[in-house]
Parts: sequence; C-alpha cells; structure tokens
Amino acid sequence: MTEPAASPSQTSSPLPKRSRVRLRMLLLIFVAVVINYLDRSNISIVAPRLSKDLGLSTVQMGLIFSAFGWTYMAVQIPGGWMVDRIKPRVFYPLIMGVWSVVTALQALARGFTGLFTMRLGVGIFEAPSYPTNNKVVTAWFPERERARAISFYTAGQFVGLAFLTPVLVFIQELFGWRGMLVITGLVGLVWSGVWYCFYRDPKDCPQANRAELDYIREGGGLADRADAPRPSGKRQYGWKEVKIILSTRNMWGVIIGHTCITTTQWFFLTWFPTYLVKYRHMAYIKMGLWASLPFIAAVVGILCSGQLSDAIVRTGADIGTARKIPVISGLLLSVSIVGANYVQDQSLVMLFMTLAFFGNGLSSIGWTFVSALAPAGLIGVTGGIYNFIGNSSAVFVPIVIGFLVRGGNFEPAIVFVGACALIGVMSFGFLVRNVKRIVIAEE
Repeated sequence: MTEPAASPSQTSSPLPKRSRVRLRMLLLIFVAVVINYLDRSNISIVAPRLSKDLGLSTVQMGLIFSAFGWTYMAVQIPGGWMVDRIKPRVFYPLIMGVWSVVTALQALARGFTGLFTMRLGVGIFEAPSYPTNNKVVTAWFPERERARAISFYTAGQFVGLAFLTPVLVFIQELFGWRGMLVITGLVGLVWSGVWYCFYRDPKDCPQANRAELDYIREGGGLADRADAPRPSGKRQYGWKEVKIILSTRNMWGVIIGHTCITTTQWFFLTWFPTYLVKYRHMAYIKMGLWASLPFIAAVVGILCSGQLSDAIVRTGADIGTARKIPVISGLLLSVSIVGANYVQDQSLVMLFMTLAFFGNGLSSIGWTFVSALAPAGLIGVTGGIYNFIGNSSAVFVPIVIGFLVRGGNFEPAIVFVGACALIGVMSFGFLVRNVKRIVIAEE
C-alpha cells in the first residue's frame, strides 16, 4: 500500500536551520585557556632573569615552578564539586578574575617566599578551570563533535605560548619581568568580564534554537543534565561515588596516562626556556623566537588529534579505539625528546624538541575519555579527580628536574621526561579497554 502524496503545504515547510551557538561558546573557552596557560607558565619565560635578580638557585626555582602544582592538584576534587554546583557563567569569571589578580601581584615579590606564596595562589584559583571547560563542552557538544571541540580549546594551552612568547619577551625587554607579569594579569581580568557577559548554558541560551538543542541531546551531549548534582533529585553524591569512579580500570588507565602526558607539558611550561638559555647557550631574544616552535607544533598536533579521532568515530569504530589511536601515537612521538641528548647543533636540538611536543599535542585529548566515562551528574567531580592525580606532574616534574640538573647536566632530566612518555603508552595500551559512561545506581 502506497503512502498518500504530500500536499504542497506539507512539502513547502522547510525544517528550521540549526543554530551554531555552541561554536561561539567554544571560542570563549579557547581564549580562557590561552589566558589560563599564559598565567601559569609566564614564570618560565621570566625565570632566567628573575632567578638572577632575586638570587635563586636551581632547586629554589624548581620549588617555585612546582608551587602552582601543589595547590592546583590539591583543589581539583573540591573544585570539581563546586563546578557541579555553580553555573559556569558565574563560577568561571570569578576564579579567572582572582587568579589574574594574583598573577599581577607576583610582580611585587622580593624573594623566594613571596613568589612561592603567589604561585600557590595562582594554582588554587586555576584548579577548577579545566573541569569547567569539560563540563561546558559536554553540555554543548554531541559525542561526534566532542574530540574536535576539546582539541580546539586544548590548543589554547599552547597557542598563547606559540605566538605570544616573542611578544612576551619583547614586553619584558621594555618593562622588565615585573611589568610583563602585571600585563598578563590584566588581560585575564578583562576576559573574566567578557565571559560573564556572553556565556550561557544550552537550556538558558535564547540564541540556541530547538534544532541545535535536539542535535546536542540526540548526539549524547548533556544539554539538560550537566548542571544537575542530583540526577534524580533524590540523593546527594558523596565520597562513596568518588570511590566507585576510582574503582574502574579505565579511569586509572586514563589518569596514569594523563600524568605522563602532563609530565612532558610541565617540562616545556617550566624548565624549557632555562634549558635553552643556560644549557644550550641561546641568546635571550633568539630563545624567544625558537622556543615558540615546539608550541606551534603542539597546536598542530592537538588539532590533528581531534580531527583524526572524530574521523575514526564516523567510520563506526568504538569510542575507545578512536580516542586511543592519536593518544598512543602522540606519546610514542614524545619519547623522541631523548634524541636531544645526542646532538650538539641547536637546530637539531630544536628538531627533537619540536617533534616531541607535536607528539604531546597529538596525545592531549585525554579529556574526551572523561566526557565519555563520567557519570552524568558528576562531570565536574570526575574531571577534578582526573586532573587531581594527572597534574601531580605539576608538583614533581619541576622539583625532580631541579635536582637532576644541579650538577649542570640536563641529560638525565631529558631521559626522565622521555621515560614518563613511554609509561603513558603502556597505560593507555594495556589498561584502557571498553570505554563507556560509568553508571551509579540510585538507592
């Protein structure tokens, strides 16, 4: 039996065009991440001159580099609880504004104690930023677009350092290292106001039409649920649920792997400029230009990673395979950093550094695993747990390297970074299996 022909009135009513507000929200996150990483890593750019002016040893500089990580790691889980309870429109500009003020106040430091204390403060208020980023993307993006979205904002980690490092070096030449810290702090303060004015959650955003919201929901985005700390409205989650999350093999696989990925990142975000100036004897201005190359490569790696992973999803492959392929490939490339120990030419040194950081960028979509594994009402907490343990590298990497280079030899430190990348390969390869969302049963 044939269907009746559609009437002209039926055929002439086109479906509403889907809005693309989620892309504007992604741009807000991207700029916030650029500022976030400038404020956590600008200390590395000023380190050679700062350490000389304040009379700081390599061990003291290692402690200052790591101070951010102490509080950044410690506040991850309580910060994650707050992310699940306070709307990103309010919470993100609040923490961004405070960390930006503390960044600027570092310029007042007169010695080790003052600078160390300020770095602790930056770590406290930056801690909830990445769980917030992940919550926003999980709410605004369906699964088929999420790797590209996460890779895009993750690229912001290094875009500022890739393209603004020469600018920051120039600002330091004009205004000194204190002036550079003040200027980067003011930029973040301005952007916190921009976020509050323009960000909205999907269900609160009048510019997002029904077609876009349905597209997000049908694709696995949590457009309606990502803000709910109590999915059923009946129970409050607590440490029992944290224990369930930590009892899964997949979570431990991605957490250990994330720790290894961030080990390479924290070498580049802390000791890398000092390595080039003091141990590879580059002129300061030349360092500002050459140091941007690995960060540019990392940006390319991150963007390639998201495109590759989502393309694999579209072929029908399971989420775990699609996410693991670029991550493991990138970690293998990161091991190549050890090659810098066997060359003397500065161009070859930069080649190995650039290749290693490209690999690090390729592996930097670990947050896609958090989006896929986290219970619906615990996006922030799961992200906090992931970042709490995964960013322990922010504490131990600067300190370990500070001790390894005391004798003036940087080669053991480079081997240490490469070995951690190899451990990451094994973690993702052998521990991470069938990737699916953790379900916590209602009592």
